[in-house]
Amino acid sequence: MGGIGKIIIFIGFLFIIFGIIFLLFEKIHLPKMPFDIYIKKDNFQLFFPIGTSLIVSLILTIILNILIIIFKK
Repeated sequence: MGGIGKIIIFIGFLFIIFGIIFLLFEKIHLPKMPFDIYIKKDNFQLFFPIGTSLIVSLILTIILNILIIIFKK
């Protein structure tokens, strides 16, 4: 049971860190990446960040794989 508690605490810290990051970078707009869809008409706006999502997913995958390797030892 101790392992589950450590995992829950770790996930809680991740939520706190991500919350702080979102609060700090709320006003900063990411640059438009290739494959980002942006449609603007009279009273309609659509932004679908496919390229940004792919890059963020790749970075998070690398970080999580490094953490898994570190914590397995």
